[in-house]
Amino acid sequence: MKTYTASITVTLRRAILDVQGKAVENALHSLHMPGFADVRIGKHIELSIQAVDADSASSAVREACDKLLTNPVMEDYHFTLQEIAPVEAA
Repeated sequence: MKTYTASITVTLRRAILDVQGKAVENALHSLHMPGFADVRIGKHIELSIQAVDADSASSAVREACDKLLTNPVMEDYHFTLQEIAPVEAA
């Protein structure tokens, strides 16, 4: 088995108003930072997973996102997967 780290980014779908993002955007403008626009607030999840290969790990992460980590009606997600090199004994 190999160990992988998944970095998952979850955001509200574009069609859904991001109230928190809008509040942050307005706060930035009130701090005289007018260049910011279209602020979206999301969440970042990191986890480790053991799997036979990268395809199996990706499938497992996708299933976890679809069933538990995200709300598929309101949220989109994307993730990256990185294999963790085994630690060699000295």
